[in-house]
Amino acid sequence: MNVTVGMAAEARITVTEADTAAALGSGTAPVLATPRMTALMEQAAWQAIAPGLDGGQSSVGVALSITHDAPTPVGMEVRARAEVTAVNGRKISFSVQAFDARGPIGQGVHDRVVIGEDKFVAKCYAKLEG
Repeated sequence: MNVTVGMAAEARITVTEADTAAALGSGTAPVLATPRMTALMEQAAWQAIAPGLDGGQSSVGVALSITHDAPTPVGMEVRARAEVTAVNGRKISFSVQAFDARGPIGQGVHDRVVIGEDKFVAKCYAKLEG
């Protein structure tokens, strides 16, 4: 693993009806849902560190503390940015922000843990065995 402070990435979407609070069940408003903004932030975070991971490694989110500060309408682009702020063994911390065409819409911090994907998935699915 070669993940360092300062690694960063962005993820983008154009908000559709499927991305709204009404569609995702987090409210009734036809605006970008907080869970969708959260997912975009997580996408930017894992993409930021993906180049530094070894074969068979992945990462999973373990903590997220954000604010959703402004609504975004259907049809507008949203951009999330994540930057590594700390590396503590397998735990990676990020600063995350989200923006639409009018400015900032959300911000916060996010932690991910680097995993061996095969072992992680096997352990998860072992729960079904009994």
